Amino acid sequence: MAKKSTGLTKRNGVWHINKVIKGKRLYESTGTSDLEEAERYLAQRITEYRGQLIYGERKSYTFIEAATKYLKEVEKKSLDRDAVTLKAAIPFIGDTPLEKLHMGTLDKFIAARKKSGLKNATINRDLAIIRRILTLAARLWRDEFGNSWLSEPPLLQPLKSDLRKPYPIDSEEEQRLLAELPEHLQSMVTFALHTGLREQELTQLQWSEENRKLGVFVLPGDRTKNNEDRIVPLNSKALAIINAQRGKHDDYVFTFKGEPVQRINGHAWRKARKRAGLEQCRVHDLRHTFGRRLRAAGVSFENRQDLLGHKSNRITDHYCKAELEELQAAVERLCSL
Repeated sequence: MAKKSTGLTKRNGVWHINKVIKGKRLYESTGTSDLEEAERYLAQRITEYRGQLIYGERKSYTFIEAATKYLKEVEKKSLDRDAVTLKAAIPFIGDTPLEKLHMGTLDKFIAARKKSGLKNATINRDLAIIRRILTLAARLWRDEFGNSWLSEPPLLQPLKSDLRKPYPIDSEEEQRLLAELPEHLQSMVTFALHTGLREQELTQLQWSEENRKLGVFVLPGDRTKNNEDRIVPLNSKALAIINAQRGKHDDYVFTFKGEPVQRINGHAWRKARKRAGLEQCRVHDLRHTFGRRLRAAGVSFENRQDLLGHKSNRITDHYCKAELEELQAAVERLCSL
């Protein structure tokens, strides 16, 4: 029986490398219980290690290694969404070395995303996540020898936009839509039309965010798009909807069968939209409608910015009473349109 190579130790049935090369210790698992396979892996790693240590050669990392590092180390609100994108990308590019990634190697991934019905705008967000990972690999991440994971990130060009124009609805279309919606969605849609809340801001609205004395909700920055606290003044119609929800749930404002509503854009919304002849109307168009109606009601640009929760130099952590009254008077105008 041939003698095993120096630097291999078997633990729990798996061969591990423990070897000093030029004063640097190489310590890792071979991932196999087969001695011949472990020795081949050891020889390969010694060659790679010497090249990195002596000649400054860069170690090759696969995309799945980079994606794993990204999900473990990066902190951001939309990391869960990033994980969904990366899960979809791994079957196409997971084993691809970073240095071999470019628009061409992403063709099959892009084609699959299009086939699943995704718009170019959504796919561009996917590409932005991949681009971010490759940029971090080139500019921030380093191996044990101080070499970057990637010499230079490739140029990933965004796809041509296929976004359609906003579709704010008029009063007649609003009534058609509401008539087809179930009661819990009628309340949410009407509330959105009078507050301009985004879908996620609306579905996650909580009683703890209400200042009943002032007649407003205050959304914390970790729930808003621009990471700033958002004041949501209530006009008489919005307040009536809120009062009708009281006592239905201890934490969340909008519920269905005792549970928080997870999203508006579900089967009930899409079927109602079709019956109303408004298939082109998306949930986000409710927000566009709110902004359009504020403008039609003569609300100033600055107040429209604040009411829509846009980031601006005017936004303060605490509005004075006069400012709140001005904003509430602005949204109250919508009740008479």
